[in-house]
Amino acid sequence: MNNKRIVSGMRPTGKLHLGHFHGVLSNWLELQKNFECFFFAADWHSLTTEYANTDGIKDSIREMVLDWLAFGIDPEKSVIFEQSMVPQHAELNLILSMITPVAWLERNPTYKEMQENLETKDLSTYGFLGYPVLMASDIIVYKAARVPVGQDQIPHLEITREIARRFNHLYSPVFPEPAALLTETPKVLGLDGRKMSKSYGNAIFLSDSAEETRKKVLSMMTDTLRPFKKDPGEPDRCVAFTLHSLYVPQEKREEIVVNCRNATLGCVDCKKILAQCMVDTLEPFRAKRENLAAKDGLVQEVLAEGSRKAEAVAKETMRDVRAALKV
Repeated sequence: MNNKRIVSGMRPTGKLHLGHFHGVLSNWLELQKNFECFFFAADWHSLTTEYANTDGIKDSIREMVLDWLAFGIDPEKSVIFEQSMVPQHAELNLILSMITPVAWLERNPTYKEMQENLETKDLSTYGFLGYPVLMASDIIVYKAARVPVGQDQIPHLEITREIARRFNHLYSPVFPEPAALLTETPKVLGLDGRKMSKSYGNAIFLSDSAEETRKKVLSMMTDTLRPFKKDPGEPDRCVAFTLHSLYVPQEKREEIVVNCRNATLGCVDCKKILAQCMVDTLEPFRAKRENLAAKDGLVQEVLAEGSRKAEAVAKETMRDVRAALKV
């Protein structure tokens, strides 16, 4: 495939945590070396669930993009932009909504799941039901050939492919059907053993200070079947040990496994080792982030320039769309 364009977005929920660090940003960093990348802050997508509370969206965008830049997502190599600053996303979303069968949206695997998990919010809205159409618009308005997704996100991408296929069939072949670029995403557990999430209150944030990181790591669950230090432990049962593979050198990990099982290393001391390795690994990122945060208007400038670049591409696509529609 000659088309090496990739599109990926992230809903602005504020500062990012280790799950984002290992699950998304590390992948983006590699992609920008070999592909034409468009990375965007999906602020309109935030409205699908946060329409009644929009106060924090702008601040969340700034914090999130600061994390991107500090991690190494480079505006000289990738187009970094804000979804709502490129009106062609909304224009194409409107057009595609006219041709998308409701049944396709109702069978979306996360539609009922999110309604059940977010019972405190009224999600019986047109926007929430139709968010896969907006997602399709985000992707095909750039005629992206590939979309980085995990295995569990393939059904979502298939809706995008079906919508593109339907448009091409009804009018003329304007859109490539974007293929999945499968990515391995490690499952990062939070402090309580559940998947790390800001909404669960169990996250370690990339921008946490060294002291905050140590405090959180020391509060993590360990082997619940090891009530005392004298009892032999089992790292495979330990929530905290799941982070060792990401931060602790292999030789040290092997030593920890032996000492844990022999009851010669206590959980507190083990977590202190982990915390120090995490602090050392994250320190360059945090120092860079602090420096970037001190530059007034930096994020706004990056997003404004990136949005101009994105809009130029999106305008070309919409010319093709209008020609196909004959309107």
